[in-house]
Amino acid sequence: MSTTLDSRYDPNEAQQRWYDFWERRGYFHAEPDERQPYTIVIPPPNVTGALHMGHALNNTLQDVLIRWRRMQGFNTLWVPGTDHAGIGTQAVVERRLREQEKKTRHDLGRDGLVQRIWAWKDDYEARILNQLRRLGSSCDWQRTRFTLDPVCARAVRQTFFRMFQDALIYRGKRLVNWDTHLQTAVADDEIFHETVQGHLWTFRYPVKAAGEPAGQAGEHIRIATTRPETRLGDTAVAVHPADPRYQHLIGRTVELPLTGREIPIIADAILVDPKFGTGCVKVTPAHDPNDYQTGLRHRLPMINILNPDGTIHANGGKYAGMDRDAAREAVVADLQALGLVESVEDYETQVGHSDRSKTPIEPYLSDQWFVRMDKLAEAAMDAVRDGRVRIHPERYTKTYLDWLGEKRDWCISRQLWWGHRIPVWRQPVSHDAPAQAAALRALETQPGAAPEDSIAWQINRQGTGEIVHSSHEEPSLFADLAEGDYDILVCMLRDDAALVASLEAAGFVQDRDVLDTWFSSALWPHSTLGWPEPTPDLEYYYPTSTLVTSRDIITLWVARMVITGLYNCGDVPFRDVYIHPKILDAFGQTMSKSKGNGVDPLDIIDRYGADALRFTLTRMTTETQDVRMPVGYACPHCGTIIAQKSEHQQMKPRDGRKPRIKCPSCKKEFQFSSPNFDPDAGEPVGRVVSERFEEGRNFANKLWNAARFALLNLENYTPGPVALDQLADEERWILSRLAGTVSEVTEHLERFRFSAAANAIYDFAWSEFCDWYVEMAKLRLRDPATRGPAQRVLATVLDHLIRLLQPVMPFLAEQVWQALGAHAPERGIPIPSAPADSVMIAPWPLAPTEWRDPQVERRIARLQEVIKAIRNIRSKFSVEPKRRVTAVLRTSADIAAELRGFAPFIAQLATVSDLRVGPDEGKPADSVSAVSSDWELWVPLAGLIDRPAEIARNRKLLGSIEGQLKSFRSKLGSAEFVSKAPPDVVELHRQREADLLNQKASLQEILHELEGVPG
Repeated sequence: MSTTLDSRYDPNEAQQRWYDFWERRGYFHAEPDERQPYTIVIPPPNVTGALHMGHALNNTLQDVLIRWRRMQGFNTLWVPGTDHAGIGTQAVVERRLREQEKKTRHDLGRDGLVQRIWAWKDDYEARILNQLRRLGSSCDWQRTRFTLDPVCARAVRQTFFRMFQDALIYRGKRLVNWDTHLQTAVADDEIFHETVQGHLWTFRYPVKAAGEPAGQAGEHIRIATTRPETRLGDTAVAVHPADPRYQHLIGRTVELPLTGREIPIIADAILVDPKFGTGCVKVTPAHDPNDYQTGLRHRLPMINILNPDGTIHANGGKYAGMDRDAAREAVVADLQALGLVESVEDYETQVGHSDRSKTPIEPYLSDQWFVRMDKLAEAAMDAVRDGRVRIHPERYTKTYLDWLGEKRDWCISRQLWWGHRIPVWRQPVSHDAPAQAAALRALETQPGAAPEDSIAWQINRQGTGEIVHSSHEEPSLFADLAEGDYDILVCMLRDDAALVASLEAAGFVQDRDVLDTWFSSALWPHSTLGWPEPTPDLEYYYPTSTLVTSRDIITLWVARMVITGLYNCGDVPFRDVYIHPKILDAFGQTMSKSKGNGVDPLDIIDRYGADALRFTLTRMTTETQDVRMPVGYACPHCGTIIAQKSEHQQMKPRDGRKPRIKCPSCKKEFQFSSPNFDPDAGEPVGRVVSERFEEGRNFANKLWNAARFALLNLENYTPGPVALDQLADEERWILSRLAGTVSEVTEHLERFRFSAAANAIYDFAWSEFCDWYVEMAKLRLRDPATRGPAQRVLATVLDHLIRLLQPVMPFLAEQVWQALGAHAPERGIPIPSAPADSVMIAPWPLAPTEWRDPQVERRIARLQEVIKAIRNIRSKFSVEPKRRVTAVLRTSADIAAELRGFAPFIAQLATVSDLRVGPDEGKPADSVSAVSSDWELWVPLAGLIDRPAEIARNRKLLGSIEGQLKSFRSKLGSAEFVSKAPPDVVELHRQREADLLNQKASLQEILHELEGVPG
């Protein structure tokens, strides 16, 4: 191995070399032993596609924790895996089937489609896992799981069966989110809302007078709606009970035009706001969540007017078979013909859309499978209230508790073919119920069938979800149930061919639905460890330690994992939950490829390196706000990044044309990546990137150069003991600051303060080590008498710094670690020792308390303050970098003696030729000053600058700034601009105005000093 570092850090070479090295050494793999375990299960990415920046952030933070805890001596296990993503994966494969083969899933059949999806899964899972490797994720790849693999499938089946036995699972008719394109229920998180331009129609419903035909009295009630077609399913009109306009109508009925039905006028203070609209609300329980709850409160009929594909149901009368949009137009036209349309207004409304099909979601009443949540939710709430599960930041605890507090039953079924099929066989209760009961009991004991604890049954009242009998009762109890009102449900723990054959021979049919993806992922912390088998992994690594996830799925995933962990294992699934921020673009918009602002983390790795990506993301992860990341397109010709202008001018395709950009630097055109446009073959393509990652690359380069300096100065290094009292001030100072940084970083990581930890490392490495200590060490390293101790301090500090850095920037850390080992095979203060073979398994630094030296830190801080003041004067007045200056300081005698001892450093780091310091020093002629609480400093400018030229230059700059300020103030003073411009644009103008005001004040101060006018 080379004993030197190349002149430049090559992240791609390091990534390939060291990741293979770690895997070959088995550093990622874990087995139970006597150490304390630290376990993380990866939030499994959907197998449908590639990782995005949210995944990059999430997995970087997990890897930081795992690498850090591994160094602390924990037995660390990070379980990787992917989610089968039922609706998303099936939608993608069906779309490809339609586009490439002009076929539907029905052409292939259930088994054929599932086979196609498995092939898709194998290809894309491998791609996702490889992307995690490129990120540097130190997962235990030997334990990779998939939510549909045999291990996880067994856990899913066991959980469903136990819940079914315990009467926690039932089948009932409830209102769900319905995707009419994919024809399945969808979860709340699978919906996005868009503002849609539509209309608000106001109709009149004739009120039926008591004892008279409808409408005879001529009284009408006015109803406003954005969805006229749903009025075909109205079953009531609601008013507020205290609204004096309508109190006399409560209890009467209205004629529902076009249907021939009469519906009641009800009073409901929950649904109706008398100050909004007409104060009257149509109630359509089968097609609106709020109306559904109103229907339950008032026991209203629930009339479904939609088929699964979004066409009008037979309940819609003459509109049956029409598409919902066509039915809307027809209903409005017919009401206009009847003279019942009072007004039509343009209206913007938020409409939920399926994230997969991009089509509007319909609230839809359908038969689904549910989990009863009352007792399960309460137990999960208690786990957070009593501290068994801690959520960080703490404010997200409210989200968790509020959602569980609603105790809404969980819809766990999906009308798909890809997923865990529901293991229930159904048959309606027939006229011969006793024979059915006897046959059911016989199934449990027939030869070759599953054992009795592997079969359970329920008698379920159709539509209600009420369980009237279950398998622990005698079957004779349901012999008198009415035919057609009840279903017999038989659940099997595992498929048994003989039992299935008997069931089907008796007329039972397996339910066609599959389980919601969230059901299987809710078991992830224990299913991945082998539950329900009492495996050594489960006993040792469960409960897991930390979950890192996004706030989007606190309710849909985090809460449900707590529920199932408590239910299945009797303990919580994890001790800590860290909720990380979301990554937004510069204007607060969620990143997505369709908006043209989505950044591919692999593009960032290719351009800047994985270390730069990881460090930048870690440093951006604060506790208080989401991450804003300006984006732009990288020109493939010259590399220039063309910034996104605003949220209203995102670089996305328009009007179906090929999206193209002209680079302002090289004037060449290029296409940019987009999910809806395939780039022309052979043409260059610009990628969405962000210049924020420059800071990570710059930091890597800074560290690399400092490490090269250290290694060059470790030639002929000899290890040996080092006594602290024999070290110079600057050496005791860097050890003291290192000890403080180690403590600070450790505390920040313990509290999940990732940004603070990264900043502490950055500040120490960039400023204290690179900018100060390396420069000060040069004097000691040049002197043969002090070179040995200086080398040992240098090697020790670099050793500790690289260990601190390893969790965040592992590739660079390993490269430097290996080179350092070649130069300093033993290192450490006071007694050296041999380092670990890899920084990844090196112990987390524990700097000795005796390294801490507050007095020397105060002395060096004073020295730095003086040097910074001299540098600031040089910069403000444009003194040439190589020109040496005189520095005069007036201070107390003891501080003067201290600073005189640091004279070589002041001369070297501030380019000072003559240092005069003492209590009797005075201001020289033609000088500028700086003041501190301990000293007053003057730097004479005579002969160093062209004063008239500097005055002219600064006055010109001041004029330019005042011109810019005038322009910004003109815009901000315009009421039209402030009211009509996007809020983010207005805010940017205000920020720019504030920056210009600061620049103006600084220039005025410089001119005062140059012109000799007192400031």
